[in-house]
Amino acid sequence: MPDETNNTPWMAVAENEVGVHETPGPGDNPRIVEYHSATSFGAKDDEVAWCSSFVNWCMKKTGTSRTGSAAARSWLNWGTSLSEPRKGCVVVLRRGNNNWQGHVGFCTNDGDPEGPDISVLGGNQGDAVNISHFPKTRVLGYRWPATA
Repeated sequence: MPDETNNTPWMAVAENEVGVHETPGPGDNPRIVEYHSATSFGAKDDEVAWCSSFVNWCMKKTGTSRTGSAAARSWLNWGTSLSEPRKGCVVVLRRGNNNWQGHVGFCTNDGDPEGPDISVLGGNQGDAVNISHFPKTRVLGYRWPATA
């Protein structure tokens, strides 16, 4: 189980990507297309949902295990489950009305146990890599690499 001394190199990679955003109009941001290369889906544009591609790319850059899937909920079967959020853990969130829809990113803090929201550093949040706040009621799971 993780503790405060764990190294989370994927967070440094993710933090360096803050500000990357989709290209408006018909063009595509080559960096987002690069994120897609970390999955088996092989999308070639920045209009395809890319939150899981971003998390996979960050993990790949640090040699950490990953799902290789473009599906956000694929992360629910990855690593080990945590009962509470930890800085650097993968957070899987509910999105939409279908049970296959989701969103995934990294927890940026341990969270306020009494607070209603969790801070998530992720891709495809408002078409960009940024830190956004989500209601904890949307959390499906917190995950940690099995080898970390």
